[in-house]
Amino acid sequence: MKKWKKTALGLVSTSALFLAACGGGNTGDQNADKDTNGSGETANNFDGETLKVSIDPMYADYINDLAPKFEKETGATIELEERDMFETLEALPLDGPAGLSPDVMLSPYDRIGGLGMQGHLAEYTLPDDGRYDEIDQQQVMINDKIYGAPFVIESMVLYYNEDLIDKAPATFDELEALTKDEQFAFGSEKDKSVAFLANWVDFYNSYGLLNGFGGYVFGEKGTDPSDVGLNTPDAVKGIEYATHWFKDIWPKGMLDATSAGNFIDDQFTTGKAGAVINGPWAASNYAKSDINVAVSTVPTLPNGEEYQPFAGGKGWVVSEYAQNVDLGKAFLDFVTNEDNMQVLYNDFTNEVPANQMVRKSIIDADEDDLAMAVINQYNVSSPMPNIPEMAEVWVGAETMMFDAGSGNKSPKDSADDSVKVIKDNIDQKY
Repeated sequence: MKKWKKTALGLVSTSALFLAACGGGNTGDQNADKDTNGSGETANNFDGETLKVSIDPMYADYINDLAPKFEKETGATIELEERDMFETLEALPLDGPAGLSPDVMLSPYDRIGGLGMQGHLAEYTLPDDGRYDEIDQQQVMINDKIYGAPFVIESMVLYYNEDLIDKAPATFDELEALTKDEQFAFGSEKDKSVAFLANWVDFYNSYGLLNGFGGYVFGEKGTDPSDVGLNTPDAVKGIEYATHWFKDIWPKGMLDATSAGNFIDDQFTTGKAGAVINGPWAASNYAKSDINVAVSTVPTLPNGEEYQPFAGGKGWVVSEYAQNVDLGKAFLDFVTNEDNMQVLYNDFTNEVPANQMVRKSIIDADEDDLAMAVINQYNVSSPMPNIPEMAEVWVGAETMMFDAGSGNKSPKDSADDSVKVIKDNIDQKY
């Protein structure tokens, strides 16, 4: 196995989670005179106050480790609640107005915009110290307003079996060439190969292909729901390419939306498949197998473009119902600074911090192939639209690849029908 951090992973994919559709209130800042010192370090001016932080149990040790320093710097006390992230977010529209919600919590990037628009999250100003770039900012911004602080990032990557493949394939042409190798033949189906597998029947997984060919979800960097780009001529070319794999190369199991992911993992971890596309959340399972796993960025597509999946991850947010909104913002400044993000990466999880300085240190160290692959792939990925209308994309695109790959519809008809469902649902609901 190549260079790879071996601490436990706790990554969460947001591929099939819809934005909350609840309305919200607005309380405004209650302590506008209390501010941070502008450098990412907090000012000691919250004496005697309490900050309620809700966190998934996987981060509890991390926050407990940082709490004494934050409390010393601010004079405040952290009250920690361990709760599933999605439960916390779903409860916010009701718990917030009732005074029951935490002040600070984590959210997947694709939910931050909707919760902010609905009035549940406080606006935030990102520290101007180089810790974030434009993609990072886009993850937490909607309608030119910022509602959170990027925390960790994730992206699809390529895993490959070094016992079967000498080095990481650089292009999809190389992946196709591997399918001619008899060692990857799928025994029960003649002329089918498991040399390379990707769960393209699932839209979250296939978007990197469609986007790389020139398709897109919404126009104006994901903010214009009137412009759906999943049936453009370029997007259709991406579906046509996927259809080639489904019809000509892959076993029938790759078209089963409910079990394709398990089929891929089984073929890879038992040493049959040569390479697979998956997210960093799969690394822990792959590392436990008996195969010699390596990881890299996804090869370039036949059109010469990068594979461009969704750029995922999580960000910290402050509830608009917080007792002290500015104390919450001070916590966001603190928890995402370079020192504390380095602590997260070094001591607590395999997740890649959003902080640009820490990402650079990971690349410079050249000691963690998984993290480096995630960073490099993330840099050519596209932030998932975080407007509420994104919920209709998951529904509309759910069977797009299956319909084309199975031959039920042509790639163009499949794309057109999916886009029609998306647009009709948006028109009806928004």
